[in-house]
Amino acid sequence: MDLRKLKTLIDLVSESNVSELEITEADGKVRIVKASPVAAAPVAAPAPLAAPVAVAAPVAVAAPVAVEAPAAPVETGRKITSPMVGTFYRSSSPGGKPLSDLGDEIKEGQPICIIEAMKIMNEIEAEFSGRIVKILVENGQAVEYGQPLFLVE
Repeated sequence: MDLRKLKTLIDLVSESNVSELEITEADGKVRIVKASPVAAAPVAAPAPLAAPVAVAAPVAVAAPVAVEAPAAPVETGRKITSPMVGTFYRSSSPGGKPLSDLGDEIKEGQPICIIEAMKIMNEIEAEFSGRIVKILVENGQAVEYGQPLFLVE
């Protein structure tokens, strides 16, 4: 079983109500079990110390210097998000022409990318018309449900 398929299966189990998944194929068997949250054990109060404790002199601590972070650029436009968990591809075949590119004018319903989920190539269509101003994910990158893929004006 290839690594991408295994990653997709793990993502699907972690985001669903399924607690265990077992798949048997010709080349092997995979079992994925979702870890259940561990309840914190109550902490016992520490026993009082019998011996006196020496108090150290206070140490001067320099006040932290506030560093102003540069303002993040404000992204304007609407986001087209992933409708599923899978692997993002810009073209329908390796080395093929991208379905959409930076600066392209797109129309509602136009195929703009592919998301592979469970070895099925799903064509993703534009939810609205506009111009692609930013592609937010890399080709071949794993994406989550609801993750922004494109910024469109």
